[in-house]
Amino acid sequence: MQAAVVNKLGQAPEYQTFPDPVAGEGEVLIKVRAAGLHQLVKARASGAHYSSEGVVPMVPGVDGVGTLKDGRRVYFGFPRTPFGSMAEWTVAPEGVLIPLPDGIEDAQAAAIANPGMSGWVALKERAGLKAGETVLILGATGVAGQLAIQTARLMGAKRVIGVGRNVEAIAAADVDAVIALGDNEDAVKKAFAAEAARGIDVVVDYLWGRPTELLLEALATGFDEDWTQRTRLVEVGSMAGRTITLEGATLRSIDLRMMGSGFGAASLKTILGAIGELFAATAEGKLKIAVEAVPLAEVEAAWDRVEKGRRIVFTV
Repeated sequence: MQAAVVNKLGQAPEYQTFPDPVAGEGEVLIKVRAAGLHQLVKARASGAHYSSEGVVPMVPGVDGVGTLKDGRRVYFGFPRTPFGSMAEWTVAPEGVLIPLPDGIEDAQAAAIANPGMSGWVALKERAGLKAGETVLILGATGVAGQLAIQTARLMGAKRVIGVGRNVEAIAAADVDAVIALGDNEDAVKKAFAAEAARGIDVVVDYLWGRPTELLLEALATGFDEDWTQRTRLVEVGSMAGRTITLEGATLRSIDLRMMGSGFGAASLKTILGAIGELFAATAEGKLKIAVEAVPLAEVEAAWDRVEKGRRIVFTV
C-alpha cells in the first residue's frame, strides 16, 4: 500500500510503499479516507511526545475516518504501531470506533476530533465548567484554542477571554476580551491582573511556559484577604515551553486547582464519549472548523506548513 512513512524521527514523512496491515484479534481493517495532521501527530513522529514508541519506519497518524469491510463509515483511533492513519489501510481496535453522523464530512470529522476533544474534555470533564462562569483560553489562536472558545460558549460560559499572539484572529471569535501575548510582559501581566480582579473560574492552557508563569503571577498579585476566587487551571499543551517556574508563595496566594487533560488524565471511555458528543454538535452546526484538505501524496511538502486557523487533513 501507499503511505506517509517516517524513516527518521524528527524528519517529514515520505510518500512511499509500506507493508499492508493485517488485522489481529480484537482489531479491524480500515480503508482510510482522511487523517488529521494534529500537533500530537507531529510530536509523536518526532519522538518528543511521552506516548511515542520511537519505532521507525512507521506510519504517522493517531486517528482518522475510514470505512469498514461492510461499508460503514467510522471514526477510528489508536492504530497499532507501526500502522498509523496516514495510509491507504490501517488497523485499529474494535473498541475505538465511532459511527459518523450523516451531517459531518470525512475531512471535517478527521480535522475536529483531536483538537475539539482537547477543549471538550478539559472544560466538561476536567474543569467541570458551569453555566455562567468565566473561561480564559491561554493559546486561543490555533485551531484547538478556537474550538475551545466555541465549546465554552456552547457549555454556557458567560465570559470568555482569548489570549494569544494573533489578536485579529482571536478578536474575530466569540470572545469578550483579548489579551495580546505580543505585548511586553508588564502589559500582559497587567491585563491578566485586570481579568483576575473580575474573576477567572477556568483556564484552559495550551501554552504553558512563560505565559502561564505570567498568569499565575498576576493571579497572586490580585490577592485580597477578604475575598478569594477559586480558579481551575487545566493544562492541555505546552506550545510555549515544557516547564514553568512556580514559587511556593504564589500558590499560597491563590485558591488554585491545577490539573492536566489528556490520555492518562482522562479515561479512554471519557475521551470517546467526548468525541461522540463533539461529532453530534458539529453535525448540528454548533461547532465549526476550517479544513485544508491535502492529498496524502503531498505529505512531505505539507508536513511543516504553518497552521493558520485551518487544520490540515490528508485525504486518501
